[in-house]
Amino acid sequence: MDAAVRAWLTSQLGTTTDQADLDTRYTRLGTARAVALEVLRERLAALIHDQPSTINVSGVVSLSYAENIKAIERQITALENGEPPAPDDPGTLDPDDGVPGGYGIVQLVERPRR
Repeated sequence: MDAAVRAWLTSQLGTTTDQADLDTRYTRLGTARAVALEVLRERLAALIHDQPSTINVSGVVSLSYAENIKAIERQITALENGEPPAPDDPGTLDPDDGVPGGYGIVQLVERPRR
């Protein structure tokens, strides 16, 4: 995993994410987007299954995780739709030469008339 992929994953998942875990996942999954989706799905599952979404003690405290759940669901949807672009996505700029990865240059040449 290069520095650009690591920075993108940190921006998507937060600075407290274990970098060694990200390296292991990246080796197994092959793309930064797949790693981010897997981590976010695990976080969503933990929020949904490990804790109640709302805690309310009358007159003392009220706590809701519903907006956190919705925010993670929105982030997962955006990543599944290709936003924001990851450095290793097909068609993104190659950091070495600045040429789009999925495109080439085509030269149009006029055909001789008959």
